[in-house]
Amino acid sequence: MFSRRMFCLAATGLALPGAGVARAASLAIPAGPTILTISGQIGVTNAGETALFDRAMLEALGLTSFQTRTPWYTAPVTFEGVKMTTLMECVQAKGEILSVTALNDYTSEIPIADFTRYHPIMALKRDGKYMEVRDKGPLFVVYPYDSAPELQSQRFYSRSPWQIARMEVR
Repeated sequence: MFSRRMFCLAATGLALPGAGVARAASLAIPAGPTILTISGQIGVTNAGETALFDRAMLEALGLTSFQTRTPWYTAPVTFEGVKMTTLMECVQAKGEILSVTALNDYTSEIPIADFTRYHPIMALKRDGKYMEVRDKGPLFVVYPYDSAPELQSQRFYSRSPWQIARMEVR
């Protein structure tokens, strides 16, 4: 039976422990357009000191979904995406802060401790459809805002950047 770490490695084309020559794990090269670049204090890369992901690589990590109300939409919305804990495990993140930068260079800092406490996801889909750049896509960090009263505040809304392009683990 695969462990969660081994699943992440296998699902993204990473080298599995004990498979051939001993070397640091590395991600497969994206086959499609790169939609996410992760750098900083990470142990798994595929382009120099960065980890590049296309949509298929992110989806291979496993998707989860939840419905929540947000300040950006009038009705409850169902988001589907990768658990932030899973993404951080797969790149072997070693930091405490995730600096997230959008396509327009807006930056938000998110404590990595939030990922195990509140279970946000990096959403690729809203209500079953891939999010487009003009509507907060291609990637959007979303918390399940209805799951805890403290999440329904500007503090957490500001930790929910959209149109994500880059992340740096510090």
